[in-house]
Amino acid sequence: MSPELISILVLAVVFVIATTRSINMGALAFAAAFAVGTLVADLDADGIFAGFPGDLFVVLVGVTYLFAIARSNGTTDWLVHASVRLVRGRVALIPWVMFALTGALTAIGAVSPAAVAIVAPIALSFAARYGISPLLMGAMVVHGAQGGGFSPISIYGSIVNGIVEREKLPGNEVTLFLASLIVNLVIAAVVFVACGGLGLWRQGSVTEVDRGLEGAGGALKGRGELRDQPQRTDTGPTTAPGTHPSPTTTTTVTRETTPTPTPTTPLPLTPPRIATLLSLIALVIAVLVFDLDAGLTAITLAVVLSTIWPDDSRKAVGEIAWPTVLLICGVLTYVGVLDEMGTITWAGEGVSGIGVPLLAAVLLCYIGAIVSAFASSVGIMGALIPLAVPFLAQGEIGAVGMVAALAVSATVVDVSPFSTNGALVLAAAPDVDRERFFRQLMMYGGIVVAVVPAVVWLVMVVPGWG
Repeated sequence: MSPELISILVLAVVFVIATTRSINMGALAFAAAFAVGTLVADLDADGIFAGFPGDLFVVLVGVTYLFAIARSNGTTDWLVHASVRLVRGRVALIPWVMFALTGALTAIGAVSPAAVAIVAPIALSFAARYGISPLLMGAMVVHGAQGGGFSPISIYGSIVNGIVEREKLPGNEVTLFLASLIVNLVIAAVVFVACGGLGLWRQGSVTEVDRGLEGAGGALKGRGELRDQPQRTDTGPTTAPGTHPSPTTTTTVTRETTPTPTPTTPLPLTPPRIATLLSLIALVIAVLVFDLDAGLTAITLAVVLSTIWPDDSRKAVGEIAWPTVLLICGVLTYVGVLDEMGTITWAGEGVSGIGVPLLAAVLLCYIGAIVSAFASSVGIMGALIPLAVPFLAQGEIGAVGMVAALAVSATVVDVSPFSTNGALVLAAAPDVDRERFFRQLMMYGGIVVAVVPAVVWLVMVVPGWG
């Protein structure tokens, strides 16, 4: 067996173990890089660490540090309430508010599972109270997170653009972002219509529905039902891609008796929240206008906020998405070992040996979608794009379109209940038949896996983008 084939098989084993044993894929990849690099490729420590993505490490730490501060000082809560008030509480628009909110959170640097973990309990509580399909609301949350997930300052966008730059491929950050946003927006619109979203217009506003419930004796005193959310031990930024909660995660419901703000009640805009919002705007301007490094800029802004308001930021360092940092750094370090030993070139020549470039392209898209439905989207992108480099270098397939198709195929399927985001949605849904909801998510995820890779291949790859 050739060394190249051994290294590919080890990568497959890493994905399988991470999926079935809930072990961080990055830690496994570091161990695999050490074993394969030492025993198969005869590399020393310097050769193994040559592929460590130091620039992406800073980006991941910086943007998630800043986002953790925004979460701890209530800036994300303010954004939720402001978004609902913006549409005057119209029930039919609330799913779109949740889509836009999760998209905005991931676009400014939240890890996708962290954004879903924040918004999903709120969104699914709205769904239970106002008669919105939980499948509709869950899909809107996940697709919103993926729609904003490839902005130039986002985690996914930084990772993919960094890989493209490191591999010296033609890239277009705006095209990548818009491709993901448009695909997820179209899917969300289809789901909205298919799951009865048009019928929600008859319900009017949140206030009108609440009055009807109160008249029928259905309102809970103090609106405590908006806090009937699953209390889980794996939410927030500590939920790592590649470490998937079980579809049958046990949830408990806690009911608060103290009044909570209604969706149209404004939250106070305190000085820390104002400063955090200005910092997020400054990050966008610094990266897009002045071309500054996203990671270093985010860390600098986070340090300034932490210095001025240490109480609000004390726990932020612990809430940095360390599992995701470990995951992507480990996977890309292993990919670096594959590059050092020639596996990347060997695999690329094998793909191009199919003889039909467009067929090879659609197969890669389906591989990314199928594996990502059960494993880590970040890990899949980190592995597939470098493996496609020799294939793309031949010039028969546009690199920009192929990278965008691979990125969308590997992330749009995260609504699957076996993925982290899908499992978070499943666990966050109150007052539902969880087994039935699981089957709905599984069926919907299967449809997405079957349809979307072919569509993005047809739209992005066949015309030869880039």
